[in-house]
Amino acid sequence: MAQDIVPIELGLTQGDLVTLWAPRWREEGEEWEAFLGHEEDLYAFPDAAHLAAFVRKVEEHDLADHPAWSSVPALSVGDLSPDENHQFDLVGVPELVADDPDTWVIGELADVVAIVRSLADVCDLEKVHEVLDSAAGFALLPQGTLPFSGREGTALWTELSEVIAEKWDDVLDAIDSVVTTPDVDENVLAGAQKELAILQEAQAAAEAEDDDADEDDDVEPTGFWAEVGIDPIKVITGQGEYYTLRCYLDDQPVFLGRKGRIDAFTSPRALSRFLVEAEDNDLAEVSTFAEIVVKATGGDLEVDVDPDNVYVLTGLDEDIADGPDSVDPTQLDLAVELFEDAAEWAHDDSVKLALNKSESLGWLVSYVLKPDPTRLAPGAPFEAEVTAWRSLSAAFEDRLNIH
Repeated sequence: MAQDIVPIELGLTQGDLVTLWAPRWREEGEEWEAFLGHEEDLYAFPDAAHLAAFVRKVEEHDLADHPAWSSVPALSVGDLSPDENHQFDLVGVPELVADDPDTWVIGELADVVAIVRSLADVCDLEKVHEVLDSAAGFALLPQGTLPFSGREGTALWTELSEVIAEKWDDVLDAIDSVVTTPDVDENVLAGAQKELAILQEAQAAAEAEDDDADEDDDVEPTGFWAEVGIDPIKVITGQGEYYTLRCYLDDQPVFLGRKGRIDAFTSPRALSRFLVEAEDNDLAEVSTFAEIVVKATGGDLEVDVDPDNVYVLTGLDEDIADGPDSVDPTQLDLAVELFEDAAEWAHDDSVKLALNKSESLGWLVSYVLKPDPTRLAPGAPFEAEVTAWRSLSAAFEDRLNIH
């Protein structure tokens, strides 16, 4: 997909509808933002096949003058299918805020509110602005969980939740009022629907293959580290090789360290020595951590790193500079996993934002890790992607508290 025109899915009262969004861009010194539509209508479709049929045939709409539009009519149905990062469940917002304001709840709500604000700006929906401006918490969502912690934060969340309970239907009604589904050429639609059917079959086959692989992987690991549920990991950077520990609690990563800094060591022996008195760290809250301390104290701890927990960061920037075909998917996938885990543990959204598919680096990473022959390959030069990757790598290395 053209990096600055993005397919999105909107969960509305009339169902899940697909359209196109052009995030803010500058042209002739002015900022613009647009959605697929015409005059007062926002065009949205029941699936990517209908969207493809429309963009391949119709020329009169609000995105026709966008700098990247010329490449859109040639895109496949797969390219026009919104990814998970661009699926916004507007109808589900009241249910979402019924949960506690953790990282995931606030992150999802922030994404929905951001796209709703954009819709309100582009479509002149004053009622939507009125609702979003009636509680201070809406503007604080991009800051994550911090503004909603403590007594004052609880009050902010309560106010926001009450506004949603009382007025969110007004938001949905305002957006529904501008949504329309235009007719499409039946012959073009028939071809696009065949594409969609082939895509869905391929996805189903891939999921079945993944399920089979998962069944093979279901053999439980054995040994001390498997028993305690905490893994030694090894990170190889341009500065050296480092060892630390990580586990997952309720699928949330937890590292050896505290306040976003990871305690890392140049050898397994140094890590073992540290663990003898390592009380002031986030892993100490894990019930089995005491068993590790006991073994370390007795000199019996062997730090064995599973190959799946070895992260090689060196050389990836140079490979990215040469283009996606030069990047080892396994090495990249592991590096992304490490960056995402560390950022999530530190309550930092920067990695998530940098790897969003609307960003050039996120588009390249997605292209490498989820190959699809129907997708447009990222184009050279790759200076922006390299710069963004080096920033992520440097930010991760800054988290390492080397002992």
